[in-house]
Amino acid sequence: MENFEICIRAIIQNRGKILVCFHKEKGYYFFPGGHLNFREKITKALERELKEELGIKIQKFSLVGLVDNIYEEEGKEHHEINLVFHVIPARITSQSRENHISFFFFDKKRFEKEKVLPIALQRAILKWQKNKKFFWVSQIKEKTIFHK
Repeated sequence: MENFEICIRAIIQNRGKILVCFHKEKGYYFFPGGHLNFREKITKALERELKEELGIKIQKFSLVGLVDNIYEEEGKEHHEINLVFHVIPARITSQSRENHISFFFFDKKRFEKEKVLPIALQRAILKWQKNKKFFWVSQIKEKTIFHK
C-alpha cells in the first residue's frame, strides 16, 4: 500500500528560538503541523493543526518553502510533501493541547545539535533563517538535495 501524504508545517519563532514538537511515544522531534485532509484548504489545515496542537490562532503567515520527503518507518516506505509556513501567532505558547506530544523552544545552538525531522527541513530552516529565501528541498532516505 502506498503511504503518500501532504503535510503542513509551521516555523514559529520567539526571541531567536524556534518551536519544535516532541513525539513522546516515538521519541523524536519534528515541526508543528500535520496532515492536510482530503478537500481541505491549505490555510484551513494550517489553522486547524495549530489550534489542535497549541490552541493558538494565526495572526500572519507566509509560505516559505517546500520539502519533498521520502523515508522509511517501521519497515514501510512513506512519501510526504511538506508545505512550510512562517507563522506569527496571535500569542506565543509551547503548551501542548495533545497528550502524545510536547513542545519546546530551541535556541540556535540546540536546534543545530538536535535531530529534528525531516532533517531536510531542519537544514532548510537553518539556511532560511539567514537569507529568508523560499526553499525547495528533497530528502530521499538519508540524502538531502537543495533545488534552485
